[in-house]
Formats: sequence, C-alpha cells, structure tokens
Amino acid sequence: MTRRTFRGKVLPAGLTIGPVTLWLVFFVAVPLLYALVMSVCSIDGSYNIVYRFTAENYRRLLDASYMQIYGQSIFIAFLTTIICIVLAYPFSFLIARAAGRKKALLYMLVIIPFWTNSLIRIYGWKTFLGTGGWLNEALLALHVINAPVDFLFTRAATVLGMVYCLFPFMVLPLYTSIEKLDGTLLEASADLGATRAATFARVVLPLTAGGIFSGSIMVFIPCLGYFFVSNILGGGNSDVIGNLIERQFGKGNNWPLGAALSIVLIAITLLLVKLYQRCGGDMESFGA
Repeated sequence: MTRRTFRGKVLPAGLTIGPVTLWLVFFVAVPLLYALVMSVCSIDGSYNIVYRFTAENYRRLLDASYMQIYGQSIFIAFLTTIICIVLAYPFSFLIARAAGRKKALLYMLVIIPFWTNSLIRIYGWKTFLGTGGWLNEALLALHVINAPVDFLFTRAATVLGMVYCLFPFMVLPLYTSIEKLDGTLLEASADLGATRAATFARVVLPLTAGGIFSGSIMVFIPCLGYFFVSNILGGGNSDVIGNLIERQFGKGNNWPLGAALSIVLIAITLLLVKLYQRCGGDMESFGA
C-alpha cells in the first residue's frame, strides 16, 4: 500500500468510521458478549457469580411458570400492536393528507410525548386511573358509577399503558408509508368504479403494508421489555419478559438467570428484525 493510497483512502475512511466502530465495540458488542458469558455462569450460596459454566440457566427458562409469562407477554404485545394499528392508521392517513400548518400541528402531537420521560407519563396515568383520579371523579359526577372504581392493576391497564407509550412508534412508519402513496392510483381506482372499501383493500393496504409491518415490529419488540408499565399499571398481575429480567437483576439477585433471559429476548428481537428484512421487503415490492 502506497503512502498516497493510505492518505487518500484508508486514513479518511478510518477517521470517519473509526469512532463509530469503537463506540459500537465498547458499548454494544462488549456488553452483549459479557451478558452471553454471564448467562452460562453459576452462583454460589451467597449469590456471587461463579465462572463455572453450565446450561442450567437456560434449562430453567423452560419452567412452567416462566412459560406462562412468555405466553402472557406475547398476548399483551400482540394485543397492543393490533390496537396501535387500528388507532394509528387513520391518524397517520390524516397527517399524510393534511396540508400546511395542520400537518405540522398533527405531526407535533405525535412528537411532543417524546419530550417527557415515559416513566413520568405512566405515573400520570396511574394517578388518572386511581380511585381518587380524574376518571373516577368524572364518572361519579355524571352518576355513571356510585362508588370509585380502581381501574389499576389489571391487564387492561397494562395494555392501555403500552398503547400510550408505543403509539408514536406505529404512527411514524405508517405516516412515511402513506405519504409516499401515489394519489393518482386512488383516482384511477375510483374512475374504474371501485368503492372506497375496495380501493382501501386492494390499493391502499397493499401499498402501505411495509409501513404496517415496520410499525408492528417497532411496537411488538419494546412491548416485551417495558417492565415499568406492567409494574406501575399492572401491579404484578400482567408481567412481561422484562419483568422477569428486572426481578432477577434486582430482588432475585440471580444475574446469570437474568442474563439468560436477556439473551433470549435479544434472540427474539433479532429473529423479528430478520423476519422484517425478508417479509417487509417482499411487502414493499408487492405494493410497488
């Protein structure tokens, strides 16, 4: 390699990608590798980590009580994703078809929640849904109920919190997909005599399927790990996989088992991302 080649190509490329590469290695690759090693370690009687490798942590993940929480996690994540699609699709369509200040205002309504920590907003929901909250006060004032009702610590409250936190992650990819929709195709469909329902089913939905799939992945994956939502609003009655991980690193003091659960969650994430790369691309090609 000549000095000119080094200065002209290698050095600029190294200065460009070098810092990013080091960041990814030290703050992504190394922690993941450490979690992988810890997941096959053991603990002694004092709950200290012992580097005696075993697969017992992964075998414990097949326990019946854990399997029940896996199923509950998938159910909550699936239900949250479906609700987000139903609510976000018309809202995203409204944003994409709006003009001027109205579009900017609607878009800001989606972005504004990111300005406040999600944990604080979930505590706001806890106050709102509590027996002394605004919801009960309004229902009592309207004589809908005779006594305060505690809406907290249920699976429905957990799903509500999940939808509230993850709704923007469904809106943004749907908005991008709908905005790219060619309006002339809708006009052509109408000119050919198709009803609005037929146009939506045969034109709009296939062309925006990539956005739906992308938004579903962005909602489904975090929903499996948002333990603070189920802790605050579910009260331990609707645990997700994130609760198991948090519990092992906290009160359980069993870091190897928590690491094994984390590795499984990462594997699920990678599997869903790979599925999106393959199926999502096919959907977009189909829509095109």
